[in-house]
Amino acid sequence: MKIAIVGAGAIGGLVGGHLARIGVDVTLIARGPHLAAIKQNGLRVTGAGSDFIVHPKAVEDPGEAGAQDYVIVSLKSPAVATMAKKMVPLLKDETAVVMAVNGLPWWYFHGLEGPLQGRKLTSLDPEGLQWDYIGPQRVLGCVVYPAAEVSEPGVITHVSGDRFSLGEPGKEVTDRVRTLSRLLIDAGLKAPVKKDIREEIWVKLWGNVAFNPLSALTGATLAQICGNAETRAVAKAMMTEAENVANAVGIRMPIDIEKRIAGAAAIGEHKTSMLQDLERGRQMEIDAIIGSVAELARLVEVATPTIDAILALVRQRASLLGLYP
Repeated sequence: MKIAIVGAGAIGGLVGGHLARIGVDVTLIARGPHLAAIKQNGLRVTGAGSDFIVHPKAVEDPGEAGAQDYVIVSLKSPAVATMAKKMVPLLKDETAVVMAVNGLPWWYFHGLEGPLQGRKLTSLDPEGLQWDYIGPQRVLGCVVYPAAEVSEPGVITHVSGDRFSLGEPGKEVTDRVRTLSRLLIDAGLKAPVKKDIREEIWVKLWGNVAFNPLSALTGATLAQICGNAETRAVAKAMMTEAENVANAVGIRMPIDIEKRIAGAAAIGEHKTSMLQDLERGRQMEIDAIIGSVAELARLVEVATPTIDAILALVRQRASLLGLYP
């Protein structure tokens, strides 16, 4: 079994490290000082009860890795399109590509019955590069829950969480999704197979669509947003609009909106990924997390005035900082 990790940073390094520890033939695709450190010293995974070093193959050019059985893509969403063509040497007809990426996925309408079947979301894949080079037929959906960071080059610090939910776009339970689930479980991670992975994508996105841009605009943590009546009301309005969009494409949220907000508040003084990216001068995942919801709302003719307003504000803030193209 050959598995390549495209974007072997925090999450990719965590998965790749655990798989390499049980003897899977793993290739990490990374760059810069992180890649150099892995080549020289191996990859160390520490935290959350683990502390080990593995020595998987590590390269910058995917062409050096050769064809794979699975490719796990754990890049920030804006980087995936630029890597799509470079990933072609990794792909056989039967290669499964696991999109462990935040937000709505570019393949969302592949295998989904209804009037939007096969529709492409331009906010996620504006030039169709992911659709054309990766191919939606290869995709396995994935919802990522762990928190981790590259604490220094070659070192992944696992902060919390160990669940990677998996699912086929067509809602089948196939051999390829079962095999990967077993591998991840054997590696010490949780990997439930979901018949409808889109529902779980929406539940995670439901909070992110509000809390991520609000935190980037205000600098506030989850606890601060939820604890202030005015920002909590804005978050709830955005989440209500997002739920209306989800309902329009056949998704019913399995929990109440107030419980979802309370769950975010309980995380405490946590900075969202979008705020962390802003503070570190990294490109922000605006289109995957909020722009895609606004685009989908237009397709299904659902009004999203609060989402649209916050999207305009966070895009301009990011643009002025050079963090949004």
